[in-house]
Amino acid sequence: MTEARSAEAEPRGARLGDRYAVPSGWQVATLVGRRAESASAVTLVLDVPGWPGHLAGQHLDLRLTAPDGYTAERSYSLASGPAAPGTGRVEVTVQRVRDGEVSPYLVDQFPLGSAIEVRGPIGGWFVWDPVRDAGTPVLLVAGGSGLVPVMAMARARRESGDRTPFRLIYSVRTPEDRLYPDELERLAARGDGFEASTIFTRAVSLTALRGPRRLTDSEVASWGWPAELEPRVYICGPTGFVEAVSRMVVAQGHDPARVRTERFGPAAG
Repeated sequence: MTEARSAEAEPRGARLGDRYAVPSGWQVATLVGRRAESASAVTLVLDVPGWPGHLAGQHLDLRLTAPDGYTAERSYSLASGPAAPGTGRVEVTVQRVRDGEVSPYLVDQFPLGSAIEVRGPIGGWFVWDPVRDAGTPVLLVAGGSGLVPVMAMARARRESGDRTPFRLIYSVRTPEDRLYPDELERLAARGDGFEASTIFTRAVSLTALRGPRRLTDSEVASWGWPAELEPRVYICGPTGFVEAVSRMVVAQGHDPARVRTERFGPAAG
């Protein structure tokens, strides 16, 4: 299993300012677009000349270097669907981490036109390919910003015109913390076999049919796929969430060999 790339936890620090040097060694990308996804998350659109292409679920490394030579590197899941070699544009969604060093800068300060070093794509286990994997039902279970790589899979499905049955279970703290809510509604409204269920763990809207609590075994069983259909299962989120959901699906009879997980935790240093 690999460490998830859609979120980070970072040491306190403020050495990355509005200007920084870009050393040689990594490929240089340019920020060409940004859009807010929630009060604490943005999607960054990067132009990467000669991008080699990627699969849904892969990640990349980003590196910033301060004028004094100090560097900070973080990994983020690719939010965009598969990109063919040479297409040049990729997207990552960054969630601001309290007391973080890199994520607050990227979310709140990183200006359009700025350069940043990138390395990738990385990862070959936690991926879904609409050519190779089409037809087998898919269960996606995401906690918080663990939605990012599985959303890339949902986008890959849509962009390829594939109709493989997808079911997404999304666990997030509050309605305000949701990522891509409008897009998820549109995907579910297409009537092409994509279903999405969202639960909240800290606070809910006044019209919610379910109070705030953690995802339960019965909810995974009712909103997911029966084990006898042998679906592919992708689980991404914080370590505790991933371990709990993995135990649930295996206890429900899913073959562990068909369960792929990615988790995130504190960044080193």
